[in-house]
Amino acid sequence: MVAKLKPNEVVIKAGDSVHKAESAEFKGKLILTNQRLYFKQAESNSDEYLLEVLPSDIQDVICCKSGWFSNNGLNILTRDGRELRFVLKNRSDWGEMIAQMC
Repeated sequence: MVAKLKPNEVVIKAGDSVHKAESAEFKGKLILTNQRLYFKQAESNSDEYLLEVLPSDIQDVICCKSGWFSNNGLNILTRDGRELRFVLKNRSDWGEMIAQMC
């Protein structure tokens, strides 16, 4: 999977993730750059990404459980009221890096 970057954009962190939407789950990669956070679906062959969040749109980052015993959930609350839920490894590292951008 290759991500198309904007001018002067640098990838800071990328990793496998599951995006949990209201009615579905999407496997793919969560990618943090110096300009944005976005999720690219694994099964997509296009350069499109499923979602994009700019640092100025992030209100809060919360580490949470993704199951009864799984401490690998990360919720991102946006200023427009959306709650973006992800399951990934090293959620604390991700949470700290995302929070530093805001």
